[in-house]
Amino acid sequence: MLLATLSVGLADPASAQSIASDASAPQRPDGGELPVREHLLDNGMRFLLLERLGAPTVTFVSHVPVGSVNESAGITGISHFLEHLLFKGTTSIGTRNLSAELELFDRMDATHDSLVAARARSEPDRIRAESLESRLKALEDSARVHVVPNEYDRILSRNGARGPNATTGFEATQYFVSLPSNRAELWFVMESDRMRNPVFREFFVERDVIVEERRARLDTSPAALLTAAHLEAAFRVHPYGVPPIGHPEDMLSISRAEVEAYHERYYGPGNMTVAIVGQFDADSAVVWADRYFGPLQSRGSPPPIPSSEPPQIEELRVEIEYDAATRLRIGWKVPSALAPEAPALAILANILVGGTDTRLYRRLVREERLAQSVFAGTGPGRLYPGLFTIQAVPLAPHTPEEVEAAIYDELDRLRSEPPTADEIERVRTRLEAARVRRLVSTEALAFQLVSSQAEWGDWRETFRLQERMQAVSPQDVTDVLSRYFRPEGRTVAILRPAPESR
Repeated sequence: MLLATLSVGLADPASAQSIASDASAPQRPDGGELPVREHLLDNGMRFLLLERLGAPTVTFVSHVPVGSVNESAGITGISHFLEHLLFKGTTSIGTRNLSAELELFDRMDATHDSLVAARARSEPDRIRAESLESRLKALEDSARVHVVPNEYDRILSRNGARGPNATTGFEATQYFVSLPSNRAELWFVMESDRMRNPVFREFFVERDVIVEERRARLDTSPAALLTAAHLEAAFRVHPYGVPPIGHPEDMLSISRAEVEAYHERYYGPGNMTVAIVGQFDADSAVVWADRYFGPLQSRGSPPPIPSSEPPQIEELRVEIEYDAATRLRIGWKVPSALAPEAPALAILANILVGGTDTRLYRRLVREERLAQSVFAGTGPGRLYPGLFTIQAVPLAPHTPEEVEAAIYDELDRLRSEPPTADEIERVRTRLEAARVRRLVSTEALAFQLVSSQAEWGDWRETFRLQERMQAVSPQDVTDVLSRYFRPEGRTVAILRPAPESR
């Protein structure tokens, strides 16, 4: 069935309808009334189907609730690594000679195990490690002779796809692509094959790509370095303290067998939700879902997150030095995004920095010129208690301590001078504009539906959250300020220029 159907992947690209803007898609007054059709397979896989008029395209977003919070010491970064590997093809895509590949995999994996052991000795055997590294590279080069590079992406691209891509965060991995409407079945063929028959080829080459990605995006980025240091200080037990890209030493030791076991544990059909939004036939989509994904075996529920962060009883501070401009991050421990207080915290962030006329932005950037920029929001995830963070880039010659003092002073003023009716109304207007934009965009709507279903158990819940945010009162804002914005519950991180760059 797979190989026969995949002939669609070799179609003349001119025969596929091109991806176009969906700006003509109709807006709806209330997202909670969208005619979303839910289809649940016997194996637990859930589909959310929303047909829309507009451009002849359809967007697919697959949500797997696995990210860095699911990882443990020794395998940090494995969720992100797995995401990369799932674009390397399957037993029938991306290979010229599968049996020859698999034979080399066994030899590569044995060499890698020996290399990890050589590095782990109390006195590392550098000569042996270098020899094993050379052997591993030679074996990987031999295996790549049998690889058809990027075939998975090229099949989709030849059929007019926009994307495809994926993202891994603290709590979820999402895969997404938009296709012309007359190529919708191709997604079902490709994605079901990827779930059933993945081959983690180019394993060590891709690992090195990710290690280099960490250097580029984290180790040499002042903002990312400060964020990582801040979260590590604030979360000493909960895995929010580890970035999704993981620690380099873990990446260098993760084995193919560990990735395969991780995939088996977390990528069962009952752990996946798919949103399909655009111009397509929902009845056909239901038939294809049953045909291609129905045979997948249920694997049960993945293990829960084992650790929680203990209460913070004193202010925590951390400083790092880097050849860059000074930066400041202040975070207060707050409940998860699923808690009743979440709407008030979201409104607070908008009151502080939601626009150029808001309290913190106006004071720090426009009036006193203490900072170049200021931002506020909650994170790093949504499912567990996190931080309400205010971050700023001080404007020379002002110091981070001056900016920090001004932030505390403004929060104290907000306690004594609650938000006015005009402030609340401006925030509500911005929220309504954002809601309309999401309803217009097919892609944004697909992400919202699938995330809401996965996080809240109901695709309507984020629309209800919007209503709860609209109902937040000035008293609700001052209540969360009094409850959570205390000195003993905050963590402060400062990046200062390295001495030689001052």
